[in-house]
Amino acid sequence: MDINNYISSGILELYVYGALSEPESREVTRILKQFPEVESEVEEIEEALIQLSAAVAPADADKLIQRIKQKLSHNPKVVTMKSGRSNIPMYIGWAASLIFLIGLFLMFNKNQKLRQDLQALQGEKAQMETQIAEARLDAEKTKELLSIIRDKDIIKVPLAGQAVAPDAYAAAYWDKTTNTTYIDVKDLPEPPRGMVYQVWSLQLEPLTPTSIGILDTYEEDENKIFPLENTNPSEAFGITLEPARGSKTPTMEQLYALGVVSS
Repeated sequence: MDINNYISSGILELYVYGALSEPESREVTRILKQFPEVESEVEEIEEALIQLSAAVAPADADKLIQRIKQKLSHNPKVVTMKSGRSNIPMYIGWAASLIFLIGLFLMFNKNQKLRQDLQALQGEKAQMETQIAEARLDAEKTKELLSIIRDKDIIKVPLAGQAVAPDAYAAAYWDKTTNTTYIDVKDLPEPPRGMVYQVWSLQLEPLTPTSIGILDTYEEDENKIFPLENTNPSEAFGITLEPARGSKTPTMEQLYALGVVSS
């Protein structure tokens, strides 16, 4: 048994105040006999209770009782009070009740705090569970993308950086069976605020660009691999930087990456 925790639990105060059930009181009595430090703590509580009783009692209790007797003696219909009994137990009872109420208030506040702490922990747990679920979803998505781009039937098209960003690099993974092109822009610069990357399918003779989508979820996608529908007979792919909603035709001055499909 952790004696310090037992002493600080408040059960000894309730024992002194007589607020415990009979089985609980017997258990405390057993522990008192077993642990001297617990018995010493009970004695200190009793001493404090006696001091508090003295503090809340009237300054001259005997004189007050005599004055009450004198007033009552003028009325023959009233039975005279017996003086043999002390009124100190009454004041001890008041003090015990006061301390008991204070103890209940403190225990209530402690329970309120524990309840709030529990609610906070439950909120943290729910948030952590959400983060774990999102991490699992991202992991599954990454696994799926890797299996797609490693498929032997997928056509990989490297897209080299152009004049506006010569060190940039991107790649297109074209799955003709599903008419889907996966665009990997991990090595492109982050687009400025209010701008998006737009992907173009190109036919070369004559040069005919067809937009297959804008990458407007660039910031949210950690993989930076975006599936786009592509039903075009693509001969090349290009990526330009455009205003947020995209453009009808590519802005060639903002051509970031370009690559030709191998024949």
